[in-house]
Amino acid sequence: MSEIIELARRARVASYALAEASRATKDAALHAMAAALRANTDAIVAANAKDVAAARDAGTPESTVDRLALNPARVDAMAAGLEQLAGLADPIGEVVRGYTLPNGLELRQVRVPFGVVGIIYEARPNVTADAAGICLKSGNAVLLRGSSSAAASNEAIIAVLREAAESAGLPADVVQGVPTDRAAVKELMQARGLVDVLIPRGGAGLIQTVVSESSVPVIETGVGNCHVYIDADADLDLGLEILLNSKTQRPSVCNAAESLLVHASVADEFLARALPALAQAGVTVHADPKIVAISNNHPTTDAAAVEGAVVEATEEDFGTEYNSLDLSAAVVDSLEDAVQHIRRYSSGHTDAIITRSQAAARRFTTAVDSAAVVVNASTRFTDGGEFGFGAEIGISTQKLHARGPMGLPEMTSTKYVVTGEGQIRT
Repeated sequence: MSEIIELARRARVASYALAEASRATKDAALHAMAAALRANTDAIVAANAKDVAAARDAGTPESTVDRLALNPARVDAMAAGLEQLAGLADPIGEVVRGYTLPNGLELRQVRVPFGVVGIIYEARPNVTADAAGICLKSGNAVLLRGSSSAAASNEAIIAVLREAAESAGLPADVVQGVPTDRAAVKELMQARGLVDVLIPRGGAGLIQTVVSESSVPVIETGVGNCHVYIDADADLDLGLEILLNSKTQRPSVCNAAESLLVHASVADEFLARALPALAQAGVTVHADPKIVAISNNHPTTDAAAVEGAVVEATEEDFGTEYNSLDLSAAVVDSLEDAVQHIRRYSSGHTDAIITRSQAAARRFTTAVDSAAVVVNASTRFTDGGEFGFGAEIGISTQKLHARGPMGLPEMTSTKYVVTGEGQIRT
């Protein structure tokens, strides 16, 4: 028996015990995991330092290193996330709908765990704790395959979580790590029948590989080519503040803005302010010819910075998730042109409109088919924690089985419980 099949079989056995565990037991395990993370902070940070050093030696971009790095505050945040999960309602057993049929049968549709969940993810070791916690609370055993770049970090975190789960009366195998070699990943993707669902988190290449090569059902989390559209009726002060937050607050994450669209009627006024502000924040704007011309037509004391921050965009730029201080930008002649641009280039993650027009907001939210459509707020709010879900397993950009930030209910399936008093079908 291969190592992956053995891990999956052990996860299956553990999932049976977890499915029957009470909320009190699961919450006790989450609190034990949180306490263990804090108690082992030094060891986790030391293991992470090896991964960070190896990443820098390999020439990894600093934006990726930032996603990889842990410090005591980030470990504490991981622990706090598990404690927050413990405080959330348990989805298992929730009645989605229920009624009595004309023949007297009582019908209830209730939430149940998937069973065994495999998660394949890149870089960020905090995902290890988040995913383990969400899966445990929702009654799922989890197989965690992080990237080789975070191998030492993930190994340390998983060891801590396993020991804590066992101390709370659950099988340690409710949380298991999967080897990072390619052969192991391919075998995990083919473990249909032992693994109920796979969830990839990472770049487009990773996600597409899992979707195309897996025989296990996949919930596809998506890349974030997120747009901010400044409408003709926008409050430009508000628009600038939202744009800067969407782009620069944490540019390496999937809900950061990657593209700016500006209505032609406000383009001169807005961009005369936005381009210097973006330049000051270190953002390189990959601009269409209209924005390049605007940047050249506004000589100010910041002209050198503005000109240095604006480069001519290629077609590829408009479809790129940069995860860095880069931003594609274009002027559009109408709201409809903005919608068409987003339909062509958006990854379906999060797209925002800045407008004072209720009609424009309604048209945008109806026409833009993304997991989250935002009116007059930052794209950075598309997040399980910000939505009040607790830690998230990922942000799904597909339409089956879940869409948007995936919290506890999204990590369940349902079954029907039918109760009768001797009814037979005629």
